[in-house]
Amino acid sequence: MPLQVFAAVIFAALLHAVWNALLKTETDKHAGAVAVAIGGVPLALACLLYAGLPARASWPLVASSAVIHVFYYLCLLNAYRAADFTQVYPIARGAAPVLTAVFGTVILGEVLSPVQSAAVLTIACGVMSLVFAGRGAKAMTRAGLGWAFATSAVIATYSLNDGAGARLAGNSFAFYGASATLNCVLLCLVMRFLKPGSIGRSLTLGRRALLVGGPVSFVAYALVTWAFSQAPIAAVSALREVSIVFAVLIGTLVLKERMNWRRIVSTLVTLGGVVLLRAAR
Repeated sequence: MPLQVFAAVIFAALLHAVWNALLKTETDKHAGAVAVAIGGVPLALACLLYAGLPARASWPLVASSAVIHVFYYLCLLNAYRAADFTQVYPIARGAAPVLTAVFGTVILGEVLSPVQSAAVLTIACGVMSLVFAGRGAKAMTRAGLGWAFATSAVIATYSLNDGAGARLAGNSFAFYGASATLNCVLLCLVMRFLKPGSIGRSLTLGRRALLVGGPVSFVAYALVTWAFSQAPIAAVSALREVSIVFAVLIGTLVLKERMNWRRIVSTLVTLGGVVLLRAAR
């Protein structure tokens, strides 16, 4: 993976951790999520003004990207209802790069080298091991586990979809600008029926998510989408999960969450995978 792509994904991972930390502090998670989607639209439109519309061949993937990202939100919501955040999120995010690597090989013919494969597995193990990092962790429910893996499958699906779309579009920023705009429209329509009033609350109570989380989230995934067009999708998908490491640091240093040896070990394993991925050729 070229150094500039590696650096861009690491920076995107940091931004991803920042906006997730902002969303975590929101009292109304539904309104916060809608606010993040709406807050990214100005940058999405700016991308379209700068880069133009994506190539016509990528339009079906633009549409499917918007739909898949809505499904991601709905799967994650159901997962959080069935189990704790600290149980669901590490499994959902950790399993996704492995599924992306498997499906990428089968669907796109994108085969990782042995070292890259080992790096993806190492990062996945480091991220998923965070499920055991909490003190007095409750047993994972069957429904929670099912929804967590469903979420990871959706992450793998949108990664492959968006990677292929960014390559077909001719310009990754044009692709994501169109996708993010359409995704915002679809999410608002869905939330209007599922959580009436959440759109209005996103504009009043979720201003921090709207004004900060939205732009930060957009830049984070715009960089990832660009990286998908420059490097193997599974490798980029795994590298972006270093956001978990930044999330742990933000939780400890900013949100004053307690650090323990399990989190330290998980973080070191994840970082070991990152080093291995950087060393791969």
